[in-house]
Amino acid sequence: MDYFKELEAILLEKTPKKKFELFENFYENFKVSKISFDNDCDICQLKQPSYKELLKIIPAKDVKIRKHFDTKEGKISLLHTIAHIEYSAIDLALDAALRFKGLPREYYEDWLEVAEDEIRHFLMIEKLLNLLDANYGDLPVHTNLFDAMQSTQTLLSRMAVVPRYLEANGLEQNPKIMEKLKSNPDEFNKKILQALKIILEEEIEHVTKGDRWFKYECKRLSLDPEKTYFKILEEVYPGSTNKKYTINFEARKQAGFSCDELKILSKKSDCN
Repeated sequence: MDYFKELEAILLEKTPKKKFELFENFYENFKVSKISFDNDCDICQLKQPSYKELLKIIPAKDVKIRKHFDTKEGKISLLHTIAHIEYSAIDLALDAALRFKGLPREYYEDWLEVAEDEIRHFLMIEKLLNLLDANYGDLPVHTNLFDAMQSTQTLLSRMAVVPRYLEANGLEQNPKIMEKLKSNPDEFNKKILQALKIILEEEIEHVTKGDRWFKYECKRLSLDPEKTYFKILEEVYPGSTNKKYTINFEARKQAGFSCDELKILSKKSDCN
């Protein structure tokens, strides 16, 4: 079983259930080393997201975001948004494990483990959606995370933008959502809270993995990690480094962010 060819087929699979089944079989073989690495094979260039035929795609500015979760519609909207983030994150993790060759086996272990986590997160959120008589695909979605995949075709830019920027932002957004859910503490919101707690804890580890391989590539290329990080952010998201971010200092420090990076992001004079 060839690593890159098999993983490419999983990434391109359009049906979630089939994608997950293929991944489970592939991952079991990988963990017992029944995999070969053909570094000469060409990797596909994705031109559209794997979910294009499954979901209605609209511009991000047109996606309605509900701010209250005390109604069934509000809960469905929230869960569908999270489900789409998690499903997109599955493909991002699979692509990270596929796109970049010649790296230590530990790199591929890390991103396949992330993919497994994201699949479990998606299924957990999908189950809650189903309890509300809703399904993934009932609401329109945007392609922001797929666009990030498209604009980061090097290991350095991918690790900087996806885990160290986009997923790291979740370390702040997730607790905000959790606080809103706590203000409407019905039994179903408690179930959502339990799911988000698991996701938050594992997101920290995902960002940590991104931090590790970002710094690995910076060291290989003799680059300063902090300067390189903000340079890449400006290239991919112009103006992003001028914004003032609300920072989860504890989580980001745990994930590998330096104090200087946190001061720049938060526009504060300290990193506490």
